[in-house]
Amino acid sequence: MKNQPDKPGPPFTVKEIAKYLKCPFEGNGKTKIKGISSIENAQKGDLVFCSKKKYRKSLKKSLASAAIIPRDQKFDQIPVIKSENPHLSFIRVIELLYQPERPKPGVHELASVSQSADIGSPISVGAFSYIGDHAVVGDGTIIFPHVTIYPNVKIGRNCIIHSNVSIRSSTEIGNQVIIHNGVILGSDGFGYIKKKDSSYAKIPQRGKLLIKDNVEIGANTTVDRASLDDTIIHEGVKIDNLVQIAHNVEIGENSIIAGQSGISGSVKVGKNVIMGGQAGIADHIRIGDDVIIAAKSGVSGNIRPKSIVAGYPHRDIRTWRKIWASLSQLRPMMKEVNRLKKRIQKLENQNKNTRE
Repeated sequence: MKNQPDKPGPPFTVKEIAKYLKCPFEGNGKTKIKGISSIENAQKGDLVFCSKKKYRKSLKKSLASAAIIPRDQKFDQIPVIKSENPHLSFIRVIELLYQPERPKPGVHELASVSQSADIGSPISVGAFSYIGDHAVVGDGTIIFPHVTIYPNVKIGRNCIIHSNVSIRSSTEIGNQVIIHNGVILGSDGFGYIKKKDSSYAKIPQRGKLLIKDNVEIGANTTVDRASLDDTIIHEGVKIDNLVQIAHNVEIGENSIIAGQSGISGSVKVGKNVIMGGQAGIADHIRIGDDVIIAAKSGVSGNIRPKSIVAGYPHRDIRTWRKIWASLSQLRPMMKEVNRLKKRIQKLENQNKNTRE
């Protein structure tokens, strides 16, 4: 975690960090913390976290100046901050110590902003970015260079839109949304009807794409607008890089979708769903709340709430594990079956010769 690209802030003492986290501490509270690191690579002035006892030996050898550990554990070699969730507290310290580099407020002279666009204040618009007619951009939003925002797009407050993002018309984005490089929002869904001459007629895509507050969308992901109604990404959803979300999809609050997953049209995903990498979801499927879908799963039917599924086609993960475990036995079983077939054939031939 060295060589942080963001600008480090001033050092803090262990006592100040503990107060910021609202956690108790033990040891020298005046110890200064200048940075964060993994346990193995820590140097003097670094803060680390150790949430599991199996890493305690590494912590004893570490050069770190302080650590965040669970509240029910003891460690007196260096100052410690005690937390119910050391990893989460560590993340909050990163946010405290490292302030992301942000462009200065204002519209760059090489940006193109329509006179009819409603632009908040303060706002930052980078070079070669374009904001179309009647677009709305909320206060505090940062638009990096080479972003294209089509007419009639609505973007809320304190959003961050990175370079090479394209946001097409009929897209509405909430507050505190982060959109990473290369994302395309509001593109046409993949809808066609085959004609008598075997050519295809395009189904007009006239619906909206609605992205609610506190959503984060990873690099090179695409989210299609709806054909008639709305594609909806609800509050708190986190989407990884290289994900495809088709038209009329609805993703429930606080769901997480890992990279290279694909969701076909008109799928409804519930709240708090976890979808592993390279999962594929067939169209018009309903996925209940609190479902976990293992990586590389092929979901071909509805999934009840609180299920854990894996495999292709998807099955309950316990069934899938039994199937997977049996695959390693398949080759020996085939050899045994072939041996038995030969033996039976030999016995039948002997019996036939005896009758004759």
